[in-house]
Amino acid sequence: MTEISGHVAPGFEPVADVFRETFEAGEEQGAGFAAILDGETIIDIHAGFADRQSRQPWTGRTLVPIYSTTKGISAIVAARVICGLKDGYDTKVAEVWPEFSAAGKADMTIGQMMSHQGGLPGFADPIDPDLWLDPPALAATLAETEPLWEPGTAHGYHPSTWGYLVGEVVRRIEGRSLGTILREDICEPAGIDFFIGTPQSEHDRCADILRPRAMPDLGELNEYKKAAFLKKWSSPTRTGPEWRTMEQPAANGHGTALSVAQLYGIYAHRGSLGGVTIIEPDCFDKLSRRRAYGGDLVLPFTTEFAAGVMRNSEGIYGPNPETLAHSGWGGSLALGDPDRSLSAAYVMNRQSNYLQGDPRARRLVDALYGCL
Repeated sequence: MTEISGHVAPGFEPVADVFRETFEAGEEQGAGFAAILDGETIIDIHAGFADRQSRQPWTGRTLVPIYSTTKGISAIVAARVICGLKDGYDTKVAEVWPEFSAAGKADMTIGQMMSHQGGLPGFADPIDPDLWLDPPALAATLAETEPLWEPGTAHGYHPSTWGYLVGEVVRRIEGRSLGTILREDICEPAGIDFFIGTPQSEHDRCADILRPRAMPDLGELNEYKKAAFLKKWSSPTRTGPEWRTMEQPAANGHGTALSVAQLYGIYAHRGSLGGVTIIEPDCFDKLSRRRAYGGDLVLPFTTEFAAGVMRNSEGIYGPNPETLAHSGWGGSLALGDPDRSLSAAYVMNRQSNYLQGDPRARRLVDALYGCL
């Protein structure tokens, strides 16, 4: 029987049972799951191995990339900065980033950009893939790029470009990088073990990633999906230490299940963390309201976006449609349910080919809500 380490509060043992079953079924290499209810950590468990060779046990300190689950955390940081503007999310991107006005983007608002309405899910024309490892250069290339659809007329998921767009806007407004703000203003004061831009000193505790054997199901292909996912230049050709150390607010956050649940707890508590206000109430309302809903031009399903975080209109993240959440490529998931003051996160290193709604994660969420 798989050994599960960590803490489970009385009454939540069925969640640990489901977690164990995924290992017994051979679906995991290493993984963690955490949940926080009314400020109390009710679950913080882990099992398996952090390395491919099954020699290094997964511990409570193992860091793992959570891919697009990062977006929900970056959206919190961005909100702190954007809400300081006179017009907030209604500010035109070009007001803070003048070069961005090129190629028909002069009227795009920050809110449209944050909610995947900007028409920049990828590059239709070739770029140097190494630009993905140079955020200022990649952002400059996006500033010159013509949108694939008229901004504000439709939405389509921006899997990678979102991070460079948001990161550049935050830097232009605040002067510090998004990852620096997260570390200095949120994580370090609260003792949260999470990074966007992971220092070299922490790389030894980062888990190996076991890639999926199949590509994600993108449905019927179109030019938007091809630009976002399938071109030779749609992603960096090199990963490893350089990728971990750089800041990619869309995709390279590294943390533990507990740290991700702690940060999504800001959604569960409507902008506060441990009684400390991270986002003012009015700003939280603007961050969390619906901005885009319907058929997604890039993902093969209906999506609902607030300002960077997803809304739970499709019931993937439990029964509450007001839950704010995000999934990451390969299986990771995090949620904040503001009606129950509940947050939870699932992280792992054996990736599936799911872009959202990985069955392992959904079974854990269903078991968690079943215990409430």
